[in-house]
Amino acid sequence: MIVATAAVAAITVTITPRRYAPPVVVVELIFGIIIGPQVLGIADSDDFIDFFSNLGLGMLFFFAGYEIDFERIKGAPLRLGGLGWLLSLVLAYGIGGILAAAGVVVSFLYTGSALATTAIGTLIPVLRDNGELRTPFGTYLLAAGAAGEFGPILLVTLILSTTHPLHEAAILIAFIALALILGLASVRLTWRGFSALERTLESSSQLAVRVAVLLVFGLLALASDLGLDILLGGFVAGMITRAALRGRELAAFESKLTAVGFGFLIPFFFIESGINFDLDALASTSALLKMGLFFALFVVVRGAPAMLLYRRELDRRDRAALAIFSATELPLVVAITTLAVESGHMRTSTSAGLVGAAILSTLVFPFVGLALRKGKTRAGAAAAPA
Repeated sequence: MIVATAAVAAITVTITPRRYAPPVVVVELIFGIIIGPQVLGIADSDDFIDFFSNLGLGMLFFFAGYEIDFERIKGAPLRLGGLGWLLSLVLAYGIGGILAAAGVVVSFLYTGSALATTAIGTLIPVLRDNGELRTPFGTYLLAAGAAGEFGPILLVTLILSTTHPLHEAAILIAFIALALILGLASVRLTWRGFSALERTLESSSQLAVRVAVLLVFGLLALASDLGLDILLGGFVAGMITRAALRGRELAAFESKLTAVGFGFLIPFFFIESGINFDLDALASTSALLKMGLFFALFVVVRGAPAMLLYRRELDRRDRAALAIFSATELPLVVAITTLAVESGHMRTSTSAGLVGAAILSTLVFPFVGLALRKGKTRAGAAAAPA
């Protein structure tokens, strides 16, 4: 049922005129809600689906990490992206504290952490399809998105999913050390045997793809065994793969990884998230009001730093586009709200409101951002460094 739903979602996006086509992951999530127990009742989650959903989540964050080319975003983009996320975190926790004091939410920590995210992994296919990744604007957006995704992952790993932050910090340091060792070894081995790996892309062995998938699943398993969140494993695997390529662009390699990830594994995560979505909770007046509130707060929390910090680098229209793209949220909102509800730190109405607002942001904000960038993408790509 999951595979059939994923195929129908892809067909739906394909036959929709490009200018109106939503990101396929949003369609997958909506279709998951439709086939789930609260609408048609023809699908439900089980251990089998949950297993592939976790692999899909890891692959989603692999692509987020893979697109972070530190050679491209180092300097001003990375500095501004990191500072912007810290400002967003201050805003999010301040607003979360006010909401908690007013009794609107239970925990400022979980609510604020969800508000301060960016779905760069979800945006990447949209940005790639519209030629934004190779523009100077795309560089600033990638840096802002990297901070808006990696920072919350660290929050989930160190604070939200544990009662022993110092212990988790020590494990995290050990994991990063192991990942760095693996990364350095990958860079050296890949550089020496790159020609051989490249030749396998057109053979049945597909060694380069198998090595990349092994790296992803291996780091997912390592992160899980160490008690860390699997998001971190996928993200680090993507960064290691990017470092191993060392500036080489392999369209065939990326295409095959995209086929494995977005063609098979990642739909499991979004469709299962839809199946598990509490639609009844969203139907309440409280949840609908919260959804509207959170939708607006996404723009305030993630958009305000973009409008403030990039005045020298981008004109007003591009700053507005950066603010809107940065306010697009989804996977980490789902992950954080799931943790919060399970630990009793969030009501189901708040969770439904946050996830509903995140779905809405992914449906609306990419179109707004692209509209603001209309006419600039081609010129920006020409001006970008090769």
